[in-house]
Amino acid sequence: MTTEIPQPIPTQPGMAERAIDAATDVSHTIGEVAGGLRTAVDRLTYVIDEARKPGRPLSTVAAITREAPLASLFVAFLFGVAVARRR
Repeated sequence: MTTEIPQPIPTQPGMAERAIDAATDVSHTIGEVAGGLRTAVDRLTYVIDEARKPGRPLSTVAAITREAPLASLFVAFLFGVAVARRR
């Protein structure tokens, strides 16, 4: 005769184990999203840097804005009004 007490076999994970699994999944997802955002920011930075080179569109807009800031502000305002009316 044995004096050992039979231990029940857990069939489902406990609340703590499920919480740890959920936290691990969230951590992996956040890492993937952060990696994707980092890639997108790098691409956007590259495109903006290319557009700022002399003779490119952002360079031209910056030069016009420096020469006539009030006129540029007026054009930007009209563009904003036109976009807002579409919605």
